[in-house]
Amino acid sequence: MQRQLEKDWELSIGPDTVRLFILKAKAVSAALNEDYADGAEHEVELDGQAHANHHHDGLAEESSGNLTEEELRELINDLNVDEAAELVALVWVGRGDYDGSEWEDALAAARERTNKRTAKYLLGMPLLADWLEQGLEAIGA
Repeated sequence: MQRQLEKDWELSIGPDTVRLFILKAKAVSAALNEDYADGAEHEVELDGQAHANHHHDGLAEESSGNLTEEELRELINDLNVDEAAELVALVWVGRGDYDGSEWEDALAAARERTNKRTAKYLLGMPLLADWLEQGLEAIGA
């Protein structure tokens, strides 16, 4: 377990904003897990004439899951450069790439990689919510 850090700096991105991202990421993750567990929605049944008889009963659920992911993507894309770098650094600390005491190093590395694909990078992480939570805890935010 990582020890909490006595901090002498402030985050540009508020911890409450990060917690909102955590909630959204959990919702996206839950939708994906539910979708994978219920693979029957994506099966194609062939009738006697070998025509695809694919039903789209789950479209409402699919679009709501996509809506949550799109909301999270937009929130991340709306961050300024400093906030985006801090979000990436929090993930890296939470993932264990850096210790909480190495926050400045994690932040410097995240600033070096800053680009317009931050949302894609973060949304590609299956444990995004967990790593953000652990990152906040590790830095004492």
